[in-house]
Amino acid sequence: MTGMTMTQKILAAHAGLSEVTAGQLIEANLDLLLGNDVTTPIAIAEMEKIGSPSVFHKDKIALVMDHFVPNKDIKSAQNCKYCREFAGRNEITNYFDVGVMGIEHALLPEKGLVTAGDVVIGADSHTCTYGALGAFSTGVGSTDMAVGMVTGKAWFKVPSAIKIVLTGKPSKWISGKDIILHIIGMLGVDGALYQSMEYTGDGIGYLSMDDRFTICNMAIEAGAKNGIFPVDDTTVEYLKAHSARDFKKYQADEDAVYEAVYTIDLSKLKPTVAFPFLPENTKTVDEAGNIPIDQVVIGSCTNGRMEDMRAAAKVLQNRKVARGVRCIVIPATQAVYLQAMKEGLLEIFIGAGAVVSTPTCGPCTGGYMGILAEGERCVSSTNRNFVGRMGHVTSEIYLASPAVAAASAVTGRISGPGDLGL
Repeated sequence: MTGMTMTQKILAAHAGLSEVTAGQLIEANLDLLLGNDVTTPIAIAEMEKIGSPSVFHKDKIALVMDHFVPNKDIKSAQNCKYCREFAGRNEITNYFDVGVMGIEHALLPEKGLVTAGDVVIGADSHTCTYGALGAFSTGVGSTDMAVGMVTGKAWFKVPSAIKIVLTGKPSKWISGKDIILHIIGMLGVDGALYQSMEYTGDGIGYLSMDDRFTICNMAIEAGAKNGIFPVDDTTVEYLKAHSARDFKKYQADEDAVYEAVYTIDLSKLKPTVAFPFLPENTKTVDEAGNIPIDQVVIGSCTNGRMEDMRAAAKVLQNRKVARGVRCIVIPATQAVYLQAMKEGLLEIFIGAGAVVSTPTCGPCTGGYMGILAEGERCVSSTNRNFVGRMGHVTSEIYLASPAVAAASAVTGRISGPGDLGL
């Protein structure tokens, strides 16, 4: 018997098999399916084509209205109405709309809907976020979502894996975003194509859950099927605080097969920025040069959690957003928004000249709440900087951590906290 990776063990268990190997086709039972206001209407339409069968389990489907919510136009309003009526007909337990919603990949772990050892699919490419909890989670198309909602199952080709060994302690301003940008810069946007990015090493002990969510969130930006962290004390503490569900720890076998092994010394990393028009196009802040900017976005499913809000507030406190720069802060969930308010962070943001939005994906996909005009540049804590991603095709997105984004808002150019003496 060949040794298995964490991902392979989870998939084997959910397929009812004693072992699986890379490349094997399996059918696995699902613990949770996710859809949003963009992808769910397509899945519902597919279900209607086959006679609108009932969902397999009303508690194991999560529908999160987050991309264009609160609705930005008639089309987005119609899509949400379609989802809302479907959720009502099927008595979907976990339906999240205005007032109780958040950005899906921050909301589901916060609500305790995902736990270690789960298999989760979502009709959104950043569903890979939940690997931070020791789950197998991956994005799928809306047709796969439709089939999963009816059957509670999905087909997978078992992925091969790469091992990423994290060692050392990150310096003061180095976050999960800097780490994953460094990794993507090293691997390339297809460097882990249909592979599992499996993390290990003593450096993990220095990473918070928010760091790990960010790192797994962007696994897809290296082409990976999923990213996954081992379940340690930090994970267990988070799971016990957020979920009443039982969980299961899986560990990779010592003789597990990896396509490649990479070792990264976290103590040597510097604040990192991904230049247009690919996440692999990375430079450290001190290599960036004097590039003026027009907008900053702090938020998204990648970096809209409490630690992100605190880091941005620490940089913006007693400082002002540069004249001519628009700074938009988007807490990822209502709970994050409320906690940021209790800690006085919203006052810091507004006092600095930023605006604070209700939770929404908003500008990340070029939806609303921060669309870029011709030739404009934005430093953003989101996850993609493709051509036209946030607006006009000649606009530019520079991906960075909330700390770097906040520092750039103050100086009006791409900068790190160190440029402010922090």
